[in-house]
Amino acid sequence: MQGDALTMINSIFPFIIMGGVFYFMLWRPQKQEQKKRQEMLESLKIGDDVITLGGIIGKITKIDDREVTLKVAENVEMQFLRTAIGHIKTE
Repeated sequence: MQGDALTMINSIFPFIIMGGVFYFMLWRPQKQEQKKRQEMLESLKIGDDVITLGGIIGKITKIDDREVTLKVAENVEMQFLRTAIGHIKTE
């Protein structure tokens, strides 16, 4: 009886270890990156120079909860979903 319990624990232990490795190496860092991206999207403001996920560089001229308007050239403005912003351009 005691040997059966020990065998069962020994067979489950590797799965517990793999679950811990999965959590700390994959899931947790991904959640942290998602949180940082969400904070960046929420901090966008008019006048920020940004780069879209498609590589278009522009300056925010209008912004609302869902969309962002970027000035990409003189007299040229384009609308993007807020989620299409890749990052804020820093120089």
